Amino acid sequence: MVEVLSRLKPDPIPAIHPVPEHAALGELAAVYERTKRGLGVPWMGVVAMAFAQYPTFYETLWSGLEPIVGTKAFAAACEELRAVAEREANALGPLSVLEALRGQGYGAEEIAEIRACNEVFSAGNMAYVLMATLARLLLEGHDWDGQGGIDPVLPAQGDRTKPTLMEAHHASPDLAALFADLRDTLGLPFVNTDYRAFARWPSYFLLGWQGLKPAIQSRAYEPAVTRVHDAAVALARDLPNPTGLSPDLLTAAARRDASPNEVLSVVRLFQWLLPGLAVNVGFLRQQLVGAGVLTS
Repeated sequence: MVEVLSRLKPDPIPAIHPVPEHAALGELAAVYERTKRGLGVPWMGVVAMAFAQYPTFYETLWSGLEPIVGTKAFAAACEELRAVAEREANALGPLSVLEALRGQGYGAEEIAEIRACNEVFSAGNMAYVLMATLARLLLEGHDWDGQGGIDPVLPAQGDRTKPTLMEAHHASPDLAALFADLRDTLGLPFVNTDYRAFARWPSYFLLGWQGLKPAIQSRAYEPAVTRVHDAAVALARDLPNPTGLSPDLLTAAARRDASPNEVLSVVRLFQWLLPGLAVNVGFLRQQLVGAGVLTS
């Protein structure tokens, strides 16, 4: 019988010290580029930046991931996980913001740019969810017994333009207050890249957040996110493991950088938050399509 991996938010939340892409130099910059190229994404997720602060751990984890991230098996797992996340997001009842955006003066081209930005994260987040899930499984002593081929898949032809981020020092008082509300609502000390990218359009993101926040606070939200978590665990376990990466190998690597418990706490944080992020981005995506209307 397969042992269950429950959702677990570390308490207290560990400190993380990710180096942003623009500040990464030398070997760290090369690690970032290798990660983005391997995953086929245009941005370095906070999860990978946080993991990369433990270089031996991250190099060992990536050695197991790199042979599979460009395969049909990995692409299929990402597609299936996205389908689960978007199904759960849609069940939370997102309402369209299109009428309100048009009323504020947003044209078709701007709305298309917001949709394209969302698509970057809707597609790319799934690889990061699987990365964090595999890391937690291994550090908690679960064997990675996935079988199957590692047939390569053609590189995706989606948008690989790096999103423009609204950093804290760019934010107006209103946007800073929105970021604070987001952190408080999600129970996190930082704002994920996705939200900082959407905040490039502050009036849009305010509308989106006004619809998303009540969904996050609803009774239906945690069960929805748990179903995404469960799907991620099942899909990660089944991925092929051609290098034979094991719990002992990854734990030994983590021990060379810090205490294994410290590394595990950081891994648990991201493995806890990323399924929710996938649902939230799916909810925001549906707001740009849905039939119901959210007014400003």
